[in-house]
Amino acid sequence: MAEQHDADREPQPIDEEAAWAAIVAGYGEEPVDPPGAKPFKSVEDLALLEAETNDAPEDRPSEEPAGKSPEASPLGSSVTFAPGVAGPRDYSVAEPAEEDLDESDEGHFVPPEPPPLPEADVTAKFAWLAVIGGPVLMLIAVLLQWDMTWWLTTLCVGGFLGGFATLVARMSSGDDEDDDPGRGAVV
Repeated sequence: MAEQHDADREPQPIDEEAAWAAIVAGYGEEPVDPPGAKPFKSVEDLALLEAETNDAPEDRPSEEPAGKSPEASPLGSSVTFAPGVAGPRDYSVAEPAEEDLDESDEGHFVPPEPPPLPEADVTAKFAWLAVIGGPVLMLIAVLLQWDMTWWLTTLCVGGFLGGFATLVARMSSGDDEDDDPGRGAVV
């Protein structure tokens, strides 16, 4: 006798009307949990140790000694906190008061306000504009598919090179100190 493969079988007709009637009849009802599945815990019970079932506290079998309540049981090694339940990252340290500090405590260091940045001169501003503007103009020309004429290419490349050379030439030489750099550390 020859074996029949799935491809050789004719598909069984599906009774769509019966399927829709079953879906409509079961609308709004919670489906039955599969065997061995544990139901979800309520938010109040998330911090408690794992239990086999999630019945109401009065329905739970008493597994603990008579004087011990479930809320006083120690937490397990892996505890997951649900949103809205206080967790370890919600802890904040109280700021110490002045009377809490003694002579050995120096208090909290607050750095001084930094000095304002020096005002750039016009030459440095135009040099930075050329260094940044040259490549940006070339990128715009490529993206907008402009014709790369000789004057546009010269403006982009020449502006970048000229601005870079100007910035390098205007750098301070660092000879502010007259000390000999070869002497090593000076204490």
